[in-house]
Amino acid sequence: MTRSITDALHALAHQHLPEDIAERWIGLLRPGLRLEKATGAGTGPIVGRLGGLPELPEDEEWPVWEGNGALSFVASLDCAALPSAALDIALPADGTLAFFYFDGQLDDGCALVEPDYPDSRPGARVLYIPAGVHVAEREAPEGIRPYLEVPLTARPEATAPYPWHPVVYREFAPMPDGHPVWDEDFREALWDHSEGTEHRVGGHADPVQDEVEAEVARGALGGPPWDDPRIQEEALRWTLLAQFGSDDDADMMWGDAGVLYWLIRPEDLAERRFDRAMFTWQCG
Repeated sequence: MTRSITDALHALAHQHLPEDIAERWIGLLRPGLRLEKATGAGTGPIVGRLGGLPELPEDEEWPVWEGNGALSFVASLDCAALPSAALDIALPADGTLAFFYFDGQLDDGCALVEPDYPDSRPGARVLYIPAGVHVAEREAPEGIRPYLEVPLTARPEATAPYPWHPVVYREFAPMPDGHPVWDEDFREALWDHSEGTEHRVGGHADPVQDEVEAEVARGALGGPPWDDPRIQEEALRWTLLAQFGSDDDADMMWGDAGVLYWLIRPEDLAERRFDRAMFTWQCG
């Protein structure tokens, strides 16, 4: 984690929280990679891109949601170029991750991809293309307008958990309504610090609304009532793989300035089972 960002979060915690709670909250920070637009010389190596056209193996079909149509290509990440040694998740050392999503271009947004609806899960895909596999740029299917290509760089950053993240409940339980972690001044300070994160790999997810881990956990459990205690337990098993926000430069808009999230269990990540990743999205 970069020292300046880590120091800033430490300072916020010690400024707004009692000392013992501040130290415990600091222990919940996780390293992530902020994906930023490459703006020219000196911005660091290119680690991936938003939009454009994907490069796929000859035997790999363009992802399709049967009965609805082709998915749109969102982003690709070069695993060898990512500074993944800074992370606490086991990304592949090489190869490419390609992210696809059924964005409503073909049906004017009628069919939604949501974790609560298992039949919609083919509407979001992560493809892992191992290093050394021959690939070629693929033209978009009819009716799909490719997003504008935006090259990305990456820098490590410390990421803080959402105040109602299940790891916060686990650390501080039982939590009364007036717990210091939920203090409005502390939450506003964290919001001001966040710099409006749009694109991220690893670390804690940056939700637009509520904790995304609970959303995918409920979907993985088959949609039990929201007060089912299994949801919080299952949510602890999921970690952020990547998130991609709405982006003017790429001409991407997910609902009302929303964000796309892909989460995965660490054991599935270690086995490169990206087909088991879960998707959700949120907007304002």
